[in-house]
Amino acid sequence: MKTIYLVRHAKSSWKDESLDDIDRPLNRRGRRDAPFMSKLFVAKEGAPDLILTSPAVRAHTTAVTFAEALRIDTDDRKHFKVIDDIYEASERELVATLRQHGGKAERVMLFGHNPSMTALANRFQGDYIANVPTCAIVKATADISDWADLSPKKGQRVAFYYPKQYFQ
Repeated sequence: MKTIYLVRHAKSSWKDESLDDIDRPLNRRGRRDAPFMSKLFVAKEGAPDLILTSPAVRAHTTAVTFAEALRIDTDDRKHFKVIDDIYEASERELVATLRQHGGKAERVMLFGHNPSMTALANRFQGDYIANVPTCAIVKATADISDWADLSPKKGQRVAFYYPKQYFQ
């Protein structure tokens, strides 16, 4: 059994219009939500074996915030990898990334972007999710022993956490 945690990056800033999309940082709400959700994740789920993240500043910053809460060394490529292909990936490309980089990990967190995070979340069995909001975590399990066999059709969405459940 493999476990996948899809995490959409925390809320980003559009304040500096001169920045390329990949370089946008977190805004104030994102800087509030990422530490909160990382602590919530630690309490509910414990640590994954591997973090895969988009190189976009907003996704990478969110992943680093989670890694710090999880006590995962971001310099340890066995447990924390920046994967260029996650940025602007389709849901099918995200599945390919998990197949390629999952290795021996049982539990993988993937930090990325919409619309692919919502699309992939909805390919797993479970209630329809209209939108995976910023800094949300979608947990899915797949009845497989090797990441190469990953297919969302073999998976079940089992949890969905997002900041507005806790902040009104």
